[in-house]
Amino acid sequence: MRHPGSAVLVIAGIAVLIGCGPRPQRVASAADSACAATQARGRAVMGVDQYTSAHIFEDLSDGGRIVLERGDSQDATGIAIVREHMRRIARAFRAGDFAQPFQVHAQAVPGTAVMAARRNMIRYDAVDRPRGGEVRLHSSDAVAIAAIHEFLAFQRGAHHAAGHEGIAQPP
Repeated sequence: MRHPGSAVLVIAGIAVLIGCGPRPQRVASAADSACAATQARGRAVMGVDQYTSAHIFEDLSDGGRIVLERGDSQDATGIAIVREHMRRIARAFRAGDFAQPFQVHAQAVPGTAVMAARRNMIRYDAVDRPRGGEVRLHSSDAVAIAAIHEFLAFQRGAHHAAGHEGIAQPP
């Protein structure tokens, strides 16, 4: 696994921060500040505005999927950037490189140590979607699947993102 401080693009882009948008209060809470910092790191990594993107972190029986789509179907540049980002994520994860989630969240991300150790038991496929892309995670190894689910649950919670298409998780 690469050192968490290595200069790689960050997976931060893999989450719309529903519930992380501007708040009407005059004083931002610590949670708002942390969310904004994650958002800024995500934008730097992705090259697209996270507030105008939608993310899904879905558990599936054989692993899961990470979806990132642009809100504007006419944003051809943003869609191309998202697709390339998802391809880079799939390549990095295939190699056991999970430095990107660390960089986005500024902490070790649950599940990634096991996913790195069992990288040969997990298949990562980048898939283009009409408004972006996804990374599909497949495995037949129960320990790897549990780690994938742990990783996806962390992402859903950290980003207040959907667990499957159309259904947002409660904050």
